[in-house]
Amino acid sequence: MFEYFIAKRYLRSKRELNFITIISILSTAGIAIGVAALIIVLSVFNGFGSLVSSILVSFDPHVRITITDEKGLNKLNDVQKILGSSKEINSFYSFVEGKVILLNRETYEIINLRGIQNTENNDWGVSTKIISGKFDLGNNSANKIILGLPLALRISARVGDTITVTSAYNIEKTITTLSIPQTKRYIVSGIFESLNREYDVSYTFTSVQSAQKLFGLKNQISGYDIRLNDFHSSDDVKEEIQSAIDTNLFSVDTWYDLHKELYNVMLIERWSAYILLCLIVAVATFNIFASLTMTVIEKKKDIGVLRSMGVNKKAVLKIFMFEGILIGVIGTIIGVLVGLIVCWLQIAYNFYPLDPSKYIISALPVEIRTFDIFAISAMALLLAFSASLYPAKRAANTIIIDSIKYE
Repeated sequence: MFEYFIAKRYLRSKRELNFITIISILSTAGIAIGVAALIIVLSVFNGFGSLVSSILVSFDPHVRITITDEKGLNKLNDVQKILGSSKEINSFYSFVEGKVILLNRETYEIINLRGIQNTENNDWGVSTKIISGKFDLGNNSANKIILGLPLALRISARVGDTITVTSAYNIEKTITTLSIPQTKRYIVSGIFESLNREYDVSYTFTSVQSAQKLFGLKNQISGYDIRLNDFHSSDDVKEEIQSAIDTNLFSVDTWYDLHKELYNVMLIERWSAYILLCLIVAVATFNIFASLTMTVIEKKKDIGVLRSMGVNKKAVLKIFMFEGILIGVIGTIIGVLVGLIVCWLQIAYNFYPLDPSKYIISALPVEIRTFDIFAISAMALLLAFSASLYPAKRAANTIIIDSIKYE
């Protein structure tokens, strides 16, 4: 294809460094830098996103069903049958949740108390995050509690200490009926650290039976925590459950819904970085527009000669389109290679470490995704194509007589 051959010759035949050549080199370098920066930054965002998800999923259920209306308590048998019949669900556990006041000596904290089952699996939840003591929620004769590390430090509690827990559940009913809130003494059996400050500071755990007695719920529960065979199918399971139960009585949330605000912030940051770094590629492609426009002016005589030899407008258009696209392809390939090399070096050698005393990880996390590479490359090539279009059309519309009459 002679159009590609001529376009390649135009790029390679510039033996001396003139202004147009410098702009072409800067265009290629700009695209390469922009593409490399996009791959590196998005890979870092992917790494942090996967890290956050792994931390949250290791502590949260994949799907949570919460009772929103007291009428839902009469439908629990139906809910259990639905959960037991689903092939995607690995296991499910009932829980109880409410506000309590924790008191140790003269220090108190208002937090959320969750009653969970002693049979919770050892591959997720608070049982996997114990850093002091053991996962022991007690029995009917012994009330035991597990505290988060920051909370334990605030109230100066250690494993083996006895603390007072006062129920603030349905505090309005307690005030209006002039009744005394339930108060019980608990032994601290363990201290956990989930790497999620929201849980470490605001949540404490005991057994379902103990929480029911504290909140005066008898055998009532607040909902079910569900673990799936694959947490990526949580949206499908959510839709399946919602179609089978009354959504006026129950709310169904996935692991993503439980921290939707956090993920939305991360998504906004990711798109902001993507748009800002795209400006680097946009500036580089503007340089392609400028260099091709000047090349068309410089090669006006060549265009006239080609047209007089019988080359049609479409072929001339292809020549300059190929020249612009070649600059984009070269810059994109260099950028992809540089970006992948930098990401690989970080993954293999952690050349950008983090202080473990301040962060929960020792190095900047990086995760390369094939889709990102293709999306970034396609964006760069599309911009290069767009920047080449006008100069190429201008070259194709060159009038033969005007281009060669003074030669």
